[in-house]
Amino acid sequence: MAVPCTAVAEQTEKVSLDSSKQKTLKKSVSISGIGLFTAESAVLTIHPAPSGTGLLFQRSDLPDKPILEADLDHVVGTPRCTILGKKNFTIHTVEHVLAALRGMGIDNALLELSGPEIPIMDGSAMPFVEAILEGEITQQEEEKDIHFLRNPVTWSQGDVHLVAIPADELSISYTLHFPQCKILRSQYLQAPVNPAHFSKEIAPCRTFCLYEEIAPFLESGLIKGGGLDNAVIIKNDIVINPDGIRFSDEMVRHKILDLIGDLSLIPDGFAAHILAVRSGHASNIAFARELYNQIKKEKT
Repeated sequence: MAVPCTAVAEQTEKVSLDSSKQKTLKKSVSISGIGLFTAESAVLTIHPAPSGTGLLFQRSDLPDKPILEADLDHVVGTPRCTILGKKNFTIHTVEHVLAALRGMGIDNALLELSGPEIPIMDGSAMPFVEAILEGEITQQEEEKDIHFLRNPVTWSQGDVHLVAIPADELSISYTLHFPQCKILRSQYLQAPVNPAHFSKEIAPCRTFCLYEEIAPFLESGLIKGGGLDNAVIIKNDIVINPDGIRFSDEMVRHKILDLIGDLSLIPDGFAAHILAVRSGHASNIAFARELYNQIKKEKT
C-alpha cells in the first residue's frame, strides 16, 4: 500500500512550469538527520543558484568550505551508495537527494552540507521532495540543454545489463531479480521521469536489503546509522519492518530511484529510455560514463 502522499502529489500538480526552462528554488530550505553509514548528524541546506550553475555540493563544516560539482568526475566510490569526493574530502550517499532534484526538474542548486554524509531520513527521496516543494520551484529564463540520444548505448557485466535507446523523454524500465528470496523474486516497472510521477510513485520508496547480506557490514560497523526507520529489511523471506512496505513492488521502485540519482551525475541533460536489469550503484556509474561518452560524441 502506498505511503500517504496526496498532499505532495497535489502540490506537485499545481507547479505549472515550462519544462523547457531551467529551474531552481525560490528560497533556501534545510533538512537534518543522520547518515546511514557514518551515523553522523548533518544539516543539508538546498540553496537557489543561477542558471547554468548545475548542482553543487559544499562541505560547510570544513575549512574554506570546499565545493564540488555533482558529476561523474567526482565519483570516488560505490559501496552500497554513491560517494563523491575531491582532494581531501568526500560526501557520502548522494543518490537520494540527487534523484529528488532530478525527478522534480531542478537544474541549479547549491547543496550545503554540515557533515560527511547526506542524511538518510526514512531511506527514500520523499523528505527531499517535500523540502524542494517547501523551497518552491521557480522557472529561470535560460532554456534547458537536452540532448536526444541518437544511438543505443549498452553496458553488461555478468547478469547485470543496462541499455539506453533513443526516446522523446527520459524514462526507466527496471527488472529486479532475487530468485533466492521468496518475497522479492522478480519485479519489473517502467517509469517516466517527471515531477508528477516521481513525487507520487518513486520518491516514497525506501532503500531495502536482505538481512543476511548486510549482517557482515553491521557486525564490522560499516553501517552505523541503519535501522527499521530508514530501510526495508527482509529477514528469512519476511519484511520485518512493523509498518510493512509502501508498495507491493517498493523494491524495484527504489532501484529506479537510485538509478535516477546516479544518472543525474551525467553533466549534460538528456532524453532516452533506459533499460536496466539487476544494476546497482557501481554498474549505474560505469554505464553513465559510457552513456556520457556517447552523448559527447553525438554533440560534436
